[in-house]
Amino acid sequence: MLEAELKKEQNKSNFSRILKSTIFSLVVVAAVAVLVAVLVLPVLQISGVSMTNTLQDGDIVVAVNSKKFETGDVIAFYYNNSILVKRVIAYAGDWVDIDDEGNVSVNGEVLDEPYVSEKALGDCNIELPYQVPDGRCFVMGDHRSTSIDSRNTAVGCVSADMIVGKIVFRVWPLSGFGMIN
Repeated sequence: MLEAELKKEQNKSNFSRILKSTIFSLVVVAAVAVLVAVLVLPVLQISGVSMTNTLQDGDIVVAVNSKKFETGDVIAFYYNNSILVKRVIAYAGDWVDIDDEGNVSVNGEVLDEPYVSEKALGDCNIELPYQVPDGRCFVMGDHRSTSIDSRNTAVGCVSADMIVGKIVFRVWPLSGFGMIN
């Protein structure tokens, strides 16, 4: 009888130790997952139509936390307590010009923009040609007629410290699963 009671207490102790260990492991894994999602690979949901046809309203995308971008890369950045997604057009010191048909030139060269289905001057209240200020990049949405971006002083050029990262992958919807061009 005493042996049975001792075994019962040992089992309770083992169960309690295993339960605490399991809970601790789950908390550590969850904390690491949150840190990775916030600091390294932010997951974002697209809201709006400014990046149509590349990204649709409701798409879920993954960004890579990086400060190195090339012209044509899609980036996410902070703006008035929200995150906007636009395409990098030019860098500090570059001259941007947009004609009445919506053709974009950087430093006198017209950009080849196969991702834009409908060119437009859009909501532009800056004086063109425009020189991108130091420490900033000029961004535009792919749906040029509706996008509010660097062409408007309300958004303006994006500073490096406001950039969340480069959008690299769409995870939802599954029909659009894959790399972002």
